[in-house]
Amino acid sequence: MKKDSHITQIIFRVDKDNEIFALFPHEVSNNNGDVTCYQHIGQHSSADYTHCIKQSKIATPTQSLPLYQELISLGYNLEVIRKQNRSLYIKSYNKIK
Repeated sequence: MKKDSHITQIIFRVDKDNEIFALFPHEVSNNNGDVTCYQHIGQHSSADYTHCIKQSKIATPTQSLPLYQELISLGYNLEVIRKQNRSLYIKSYNKIK
C-alpha cells in the first residue's frame, strides 16, 4: 500500500490483559471527544483517551513492533509519541463540530 504523506502521531499502550493497542491522540472520531484507536483484533474503533491511559501502561518498542508494522503496511506514516498534545486534540475536536 502507498505510504501516506501525512505524519500520524500515535501512542502504543498495553492493557492489563497484555494486549497492545494504538491510540491516535489527535484524531477525534466522534462528538463525544473519543479518539481513534487500533488493535490487531477489531482494528479501528473509538476510545476514551483518558480512560485508556489510566487503564494501561506505555508499551515497549518490542511489544509495539508487530502493531507498528501492521499500521505501516496499511500505509500510515507514523511518529511514535508518549502523550497527547492538548492543543492538537482540541484543534481536531473543533473540526468535527
